[in-house]
Amino acid sequence: QVQLVESGGGLVQAGGSLELSCAASISISRLKVMGWYRQAPGKDERQPVAVILGDGITRYADSVKGRFTMSGDNTKNTMNLQMKNLEPGDTAVYYCYAVQLIDSRNDESWGQGTQVTVSS
Repeated sequence: QVQLVESGGGLVQAGGSLELSCAASISISRLKVMGWYRQAPGKDERQPVAVILGDGITRYADSVKGRFTMSGDNTKNTMNLQMKNLEPGDTAVYYCYAVQLIDSRNDESWGQGTQVTVSS
């Protein structure tokens, strides 16, 4: 299973920026799917923020379009999420997510999560 470790969360004022990074234990070029999810306070489910499927197209949640940018660095095996113009509604625990195809089976992995808090 792929090991994922996030970093870069913290406290920021509304309108500010943060960049999250997710280090993968294998080459990200081997991943079938990679992306970022978040779980807001009081919510039970994690919601997709930015996801890259096998077609290489990044899909963003409507609420973050134009503000968040996901990218991958093959030399460092990291997935990054650049977040700009942050809003209090972006406050959540952010999770890195990946799917690796192993023996025709989708093997899912999650990071431990990193807290992002946006103050008004």
